Amino acid sequence: MATAAKVDATEEQARALVEESRETSWAKPSFAKEMFLGRFRLDLIHPYPRPGAEEAARTEAYLARLRPLCESIDGSVIEAEGRIPDEYVKGFAELGCFGLKIPESYGGQGLTQYGYNRALMLVGSAHPSLGVLLSAHQSIGVPEPLKLAGTPEQKAEFLPRCAAGAVSAFLLTEPDVGSDPARMASTATPTADGEAYELNGVKLWTTNGVVAELLVVMARVPKSEGHRGGISAFVVEADTPGITVERRNAFMGLRGIENGVTRMHNVRVPKRNLIGREGDGLKIALTTLNAGRLAIPAMCTAAAKWSLKIAREWSAQRVQWGRPVGEHAAVGEKISFIAATTYALEAALDLSATMCDEDRNDIRIEAALAKLWASEMSCKIADELVQIRGGRGYETAASLAARGERAVGAEQLLRDLRINRIFEGSSEIMRLLIAREMADAHMAAAGALVDRKAEFKDKAKAAVGATGFYAKWFPQLAVGAGTVTGTYAEFGPLARHLRFVERTSRKQARSLMYGMARWQAGLEYRQNFLGRIVDIGAELFAMSAACVRAEAQRATGEPEGHAAVELADTFCRQSRIRVRELFDRLWENTDDEDRTLTRGVLDGRYTWLEDGVIDPSEGTGPWIAEWQIGPSTETNLLRPFLPSTKTHASP
Repeated sequence: MATAAKVDATEEQARALVEESRETSWAKPSFAKEMFLGRFRLDLIHPYPRPGAEEAARTEAYLARLRPLCESIDGSVIEAEGRIPDEYVKGFAELGCFGLKIPESYGGQGLTQYGYNRALMLVGSAHPSLGVLLSAHQSIGVPEPLKLAGTPEQKAEFLPRCAAGAVSAFLLTEPDVGSDPARMASTATPTADGEAYELNGVKLWTTNGVVAELLVVMARVPKSEGHRGGISAFVVEADTPGITVERRNAFMGLRGIENGVTRMHNVRVPKRNLIGREGDGLKIALTTLNAGRLAIPAMCTAAAKWSLKIAREWSAQRVQWGRPVGEHAAVGEKISFIAATTYALEAALDLSATMCDEDRNDIRIEAALAKLWASEMSCKIADELVQIRGGRGYETAASLAARGERAVGAEQLLRDLRINRIFEGSSEIMRLLIAREMADAHMAAAGALVDRKAEFKDKAKAAVGATGFYAKWFPQLAVGAGTVTGTYAEFGPLARHLRFVERTSRKQARSLMYGMARWQAGLEYRQNFLGRIVDIGAELFAMSAACVRAEAQRATGEPEGHAAVELADTFCRQSRIRVRELFDRLWENTDDEDRTLTRGVLDGRYTWLEDGVIDPSEGTGPWIAEWQIGPSTETNLLRPFLPSTKTHASP
């Protein structure tokens, strides 16, 4: 029985590949990068950026056409059938939803990132699987990589099809490879005639892959004479001979997504379908995700808004001990958290999206922070909603409806949101990615000092350069605007929070410096320490976004202006408590003890602790090997039993 090939790579090789693929320059300013260096550049986000009047009008006009379709969708059908009905997909295609960000010149809607996020919020509120269908197609599927790195010919050939409804998917993950692309086993071997590549490999968790017409496939080109080699990106027709969808996966949530296992056996792809150059695949993927990640906080924000609505309505009508449950402090605290955090989620989302549209700031860290923070906080919001609803929060919407009650799917929300802490970079990987970016200036100044393999002469040379950098930088972290009463006075009651952000940004920069001095080359293994620094930064970013948005609403005389200030103020008070706890845990924690205990667990020292239960998964099958059934070329045995893709074509 055939299994997927495996590629071994050392830790150094894996790090080198990722380092080679990341963007190394900072041609534009970055609010978050400056903040991690202890420089609170409020001027980069204040006044709060907003779309222009014409663009805002275009977005609202499109949303007005989209809303009736979303309101006509019955999400319970998707839950019950475990798939998205073809008529729903056709309706989205007819409205141009598959080309939201594709330029109008290629048949798309040409929406901005801000407008795209608004559309995803609306669609995702009908059912999250719909939002994933559209975002996987556009944020990481064929359209975005081609917009970034495609040739004019590739754009002309594929973008109109995508805009018309030809669903696309992104194939990166493999059975043995998740966040470590250095071990990618899929290959793209140049053919003897030099006109094509031959793809072989297995791809796992291919969202949209079951119904896709077009694929973006990441595969390794062998280095040879005339070929640069390396991980490369290709546009592939999904019906090409040799492509087999071997199964459709099922998950705890997002029950309508078409996510599967795809095998490629001697799949011939024309060389004109190579995106960019050989070896640019991972760089293209990482660049795509800079803006593509904003799709996740868009849908997280939609979930938070729905949670707030349900929590408000239920807590006002449900009476316990003579009062609505919302008037009891234990429940009221949860409602306050949901409302305040929802405001901050939307503030951070819109800020990141509009900065992306303006293209005057580098938002790679902001987008990553938004994804990380939104995915974590929305899960907490959903958990609190389930708690507020009590038994009805744990009961399914279908069961509630069968008893004659309102079909509120709080438990479904919890299940559907959970994947966002894993999608497009798990929270753990996101923290490491952000940590690398926030440490970029330190690596440039003192890279060899924290390199375990650097020679003494390189360390000595780096020490000279680092002395100059830190002699100028470190004293700036002692005093700043946050210590001066009256600073940011135009923000009124929110000024104190901005002063806190300014002071705290300097404190977290000092803390990172102390960590570097304490652990030096060992800092890279202090992932929990770095993660807490990143989490502090995420809270400071959210606080900043909430304050500047509320001030903009107040200053422009919006009816919600004063209410916005109240929401931002309460959010910042809650966030400050979380920040202080994170600082405490930088130096008082069980990290060392956790590592020691973990080694014992992995070495089998505590297997006796597992006694007394059964393992239902034992003996149920051959695990991974069963679906790796060997190469299959033209025949796809599962296709007749999977949803038709015919309705995904141009209507």
